[in-house]
Amino acid sequence: MRLSLVIPCYNEAANLPLLLKRCEHLALMPNVEIILVDNGSTDDSPVILAQLLPLYPGCSSVRVEKNQGYGHGILMGLRAARGEILAWTHADLQTDPQDALRGLKLFDQYGDNIFVKGKRYGRPLSDVVFTFGMSIFETLLLAKPMFDINAQPTMFARPFFEGWQSPPNDFSLDLYAYYEALRCNLKVHRFSVRFGKRAHGVSHWNINWAGKWKFITRTVSFSLSLRKKIQK
Repeated sequence: MRLSLVIPCYNEAANLPLLLKRCEHLALMPNVEIILVDNGSTDDSPVILAQLLPLYPGCSSVRVEKNQGYGHGILMGLRAARGEILAWTHADLQTDPQDALRGLKLFDQYGDNIFVKGKRYGRPLSDVVFTFGMSIFETLLLAKPMFDINAQPTMFARPFFEGWQSPPNDFSLDLYAYYEALRCNLKVHRFSVRFGKRAHGVSHWNINWAGKWKFITRTVSFSLSLRKKIQK
């Protein structure tokens, strides 16, 4: 198996039919698998997955009975994955799951000892400003050049993942993976991905400034603990 793409899904019942349809071409490719993680959903996601997955060869699901965070869901999917190249993206279709094919070409071009992330365009100005501010903060705090940390997809080779120690269970997982790649001297490759509107539902954190503040406090807390480890 060359590529495993993990997609965490929390209460995405309305999006799942569209998501699976969008994954169909990718999942039918040889040596590619799509793992949808039902991350403790309390809506009809389990029922919809049970009904639709048999129609999409190459797609499978992992069930997390109780939601323990965005990162936890991704980690469960990565542990079930069989691919040489591991990746994740979001279920909301703001970025296209098929972007992973463009990322995979970078591994074919440069080898597996790299770290690949999307670079978003088409976002509201307020979100761009917010992301820029967080990028500057993390760059200064961790002394590593980092930008658009939460852009998707995120892609890397299996040996890199197998070396992770105590990765976080929340949205800090994107920061953790990015930082670890820089710490391990992996060459980072970025490629532009269009960031559109959600087809259904709303973000679980990027709703308003109260949601952003909650995200900021969690991320800063993890960043400070990461810096303490660096200084030891």
